[in-house]
Amino acid sequence: MAEIINMPRLSDTMEEGTVAKWLKKVGDKIVEGDILAEIETDKATMEFESFHEGTLLHIGIQEGDGAPVDSLLAIIGEEGEDISGLLSGSAAPETKEEAPKEEKATATNSETSDSRAGTEIPEGVEVVKMPRLSDTMEEGTVASWLKKVGDKVEEGDILAEIETDKATMEFESFYSGTLLYIGIQEGESSPVDAVLAVIGPEGTDVDAVLNSKPKSSGTKDSSAKAEAASETVSTPEATKEETTSVATNDGQRIFASPLAKKIASDKGLNLADINGSGDHGRITKKDVENFTPSQKTAAAAPAENIASSTSASTTVAPMMATVGEESFEEVKNNQMRKVIAKRLGESKFTAPHYYLNIEVDMDNAMTSRVQINSLPDTKISFNDMVVKACAMALKKHPQVNTSWKGETTRYNQHIHIGVAVAVEDGLVVPVLKFADQMGLTHIGGMVKELAGKARNKKLTPAEMDGSTFTVSNLGMFGIESFTSIINQPNSAILSVGAIIEKPVVKNGAIVVGNTMKLSLALDHRTVDGATGALFLQTLRSYIENPVTMLA
Repeated sequence: MAEIINMPRLSDTMEEGTVAKWLKKVGDKIVEGDILAEIETDKATMEFESFHEGTLLHIGIQEGDGAPVDSLLAIIGEEGEDISGLLSGSAAPETKEEAPKEEKATATNSETSDSRAGTEIPEGVEVVKMPRLSDTMEEGTVASWLKKVGDKVEEGDILAEIETDKATMEFESFYSGTLLYIGIQEGESSPVDAVLAVIGPEGTDVDAVLNSKPKSSGTKDSSAKAEAASETVSTPEATKEETTSVATNDGQRIFASPLAKKIASDKGLNLADINGSGDHGRITKKDVENFTPSQKTAAAAPAENIASSTSASTTVAPMMATVGEESFEEVKNNQMRKVIAKRLGESKFTAPHYYLNIEVDMDNAMTSRVQINSLPDTKISFNDMVVKACAMALKKHPQVNTSWKGETTRYNQHIHIGVAVAVEDGLVVPVLKFADQMGLTHIGGMVKELAGKARNKKLTPAEMDGSTFTVSNLGMFGIESFTSIINQPNSAILSVGAIIEKPVVKNGAIVVGNTMKLSLALDHRTVDGATGALFLQTLRSYIENPVTMLA
């Protein structure tokens, strides 16, 4: 399926960009991470990489031409794919609807700002805002600061690592000067365009800057945004006490990304032993993964654990003691947790859920799986069988493959199945595109690849977008049955339980059988009960007779 690439917002003040140079041409194959073009912003010329794979089908902005942020930059898809619908503006209404609201909000903010602001921001002083680092980002969390108040900052230096709803990303400075002020502390979250920092000449009056109106050459609403954020920021003195690096025994500072620190900690590695390949010797995830430790690397941690356990054992209360002390710990919610809470809450409280349950005879499926996996280079799971059966059943029951749009119901002609994957911080749903066209082994390979990328936080937004139906499987944890919340804008989600060996009745006799419980959650706005029941009947017939899925 073709993906539209829009002109990105590469700086906090960027309103339009100019394509300085295309590094790919129409017809070229694109791999995720390839540099598509060099884009000139109001600050610098930057490389823009692709988050999608496929063929470059269309270039919307030619070299030397400029266009506003979110204009059609390019289209990437499958070779020969028809993109006439995208070029005719079928994807445009969403942008057009948002623009007036944005302009109205900007105008209101500007009026409020102008009425309160004092003098203009001095020349050479820049107010840095919380950037929008993904298309769905509404707020960001500062994972770590790599600079502290008083540090000299050069254009291109990494200021901070910012956690979005998608990933933790490095944010570089587009200005040179002294870091005068930090507005959002490590671990704190703020909306996009809140005041992140102030950079300028040493000795500048920061309070005057935060209360000033924007320069005439700046963006229209920068003053209003600065004023809104200045009400919630902490003092520079508090910022000076924070550390943004790891200290070695000899007092030297080691800069490393939070992910690199976590991986090093999990592996028992000392960051001081690792050479960083990032800016100013900063240690990245790749540096830690490629590091081969010497035999001396993991000696201190076990000793600390032994000392800790010995100390704890000497303070154990007598057996007769029954009085304890109540305690708790509050852990700040990360962006992923917040997004999960928001979207599932919206789904549960807006879509009228109802549930249908069946029990499936798995004897034939178990026999078929053994036979299939006996083939060379072939390995499928029961979950792969369920995904394939769902894709085939959706073709026969298109009403289940729909989305509620308020005034209309969208009947999706394509079948994209999301597979829920548990990760350390929550839950993500990578999507199998055109699952009905995949064989069992293809599905198995794709699920394994996407699940691995999910656990390593390497999924791209494109790999998590576009599902029309979702499968959630907790059977591997021994859960016999459960219900799930619909993954909007889908109309249904299937919950898959464990395969249980138990007595069953076959041909009038009690025998040992293997069964699996399935629970289908449906949106009553789009799918009626009888339609959902027929879908489950079809699904059961495919799973109980896997040979029908091989045709």
